[in-house]
Amino acid sequence: MAFEGLTTRLQNVFGKLRGKGKLSEDDVNEAMREVRLALLEADVNFKVVKDFIAKVKEKAVGVEVQKSFTPGMVVVDIVHKELIELMGGSQAKLAKSNKPPTVVLMAGLQGAGKTTLTGKLAKLLQSQNHKPLMVAGDIYRPAAIKQLEVLGGQIGVPVFTLGDKVSPVEIAKQGVQHAKDQGLDYVLVDTAGRLQIDEALMEEIKQIHAAVKPDEVLLVVDAMTGQEAVNVAKSFHEQLELTGVVLTKLDGDTRGGAALSVKAVTGCPIKFASTGEKIDQLEAFHPDRMASRILGMGDMLSLIEKAQTNIDAEKAKELERKMRTAEFTFDDFLEQMEQVRNLGPLDQLLDMMPGMNKLKSNPNFKIDEKQITRTEAIVKSMTKAEKQKPEMINYSRRKRIAAGSGTTIADVNRLIKQFEDMRKMMKQFTGMMGPKGPKGGMKALKGMMGRKGNMKFPF
Repeated sequence: MAFEGLTTRLQNVFGKLRGKGKLSEDDVNEAMREVRLALLEADVNFKVVKDFIAKVKEKAVGVEVQKSFTPGMVVVDIVHKELIELMGGSQAKLAKSNKPPTVVLMAGLQGAGKTTLTGKLAKLLQSQNHKPLMVAGDIYRPAAIKQLEVLGGQIGVPVFTLGDKVSPVEIAKQGVQHAKDQGLDYVLVDTAGRLQIDEALMEEIKQIHAAVKPDEVLLVVDAMTGQEAVNVAKSFHEQLELTGVVLTKLDGDTRGGAALSVKAVTGCPIKFASTGEKIDQLEAFHPDRMASRILGMGDMLSLIEKAQTNIDAEKAKELERKMRTAEFTFDDFLEQMEQVRNLGPLDQLLDMMPGMNKLKSNPNFKIDEKQITRTEAIVKSMTKAEKQKPEMINYSRRKRIAAGSGTTIADVNRLIKQFEDMRKMMKQFTGMMGPKGPKGGMKALKGMMGRKGNMKFPF
């Protein structure tokens, strides 16, 4: 995951500071040396790191910190605020034209993921009740037009194309006119990937820009290229006057330096971040939330937004009632797993929870997405009656379920045992409201933990 190494390093630095009742200038200098190294290792631009450390140090050796009861926490707060400023201060929203349609021009290098990103942005706009049109302006890459048409078909967004024999400038112009005629309010113009040094293609995108006068010029940048991503942004900005940057592959094994450098170097805000391969894995970029994630504070706001978007409120209410009354069945369990899966990969969800970074660093804590698939296979191999009454599943039934799910009898036994433990735990948690509540709740919580402190889930 992006920033994982940086988060761990920073947490170690601030852990030392928090333990001190008083901070000397030497303590701050030592901490800032480690922060500087952590940022440079995360591939943050050298000049950006230098300016960042200078600002933090200036504030961290001030009188307010010296006199504070919790100087370590004050320094963490200063770093948090400076990280937010470094990434733009506040969320930069997508432009909206007073006279529709709003025209968005997509630019970027070859292979940065512009066409896929165009589809993701169209899907996001659609979820916000907009009516987007995607314009297939990449006539050079084989199958680029087809790729956009397939994406459009998947999400139900129209695609405008004139084939690969008409100039991209003409395609863009006619695409915008088509959107006006059809009453569509956003036009996303996909363009060919280009190298900064390719003068002919750079000239072409400038002509497209002049022809359609876009409200937004978004540069799509591969976050895994680190420092190079910032250089690319700077080069494009000099020629095109970008209005924003979109980072792709921020979920990959990347050090995250591009996210921390691009605004400071180019002046262009990051507007979106792609967090996975699925068409709905595109998020608005919030500097404050990203800063919290980097410092291991979690990002509960984004998690809540994901839940509100992806979880059926009525179903969740009914599940909560069943948990309270201990009517929870394997059918309900499957439904709950499906709702959690809709939120995205589990490791990404855990990154949004405060303190989970430390839990993930525990060698006994493992997230196995394949195990979730195996668990689903076991439950789906049960009959309707077995899902409703797990106590009826005897040895011969377990043998049949194992064969049907491609697992072992031991796997089936383990799941049924953990499911029963989970039901007991739910009963104990509901007792927390009574006079002996807190003790019952703590006992239930301990039941979820193994002897080595690793979490036990029924998947």
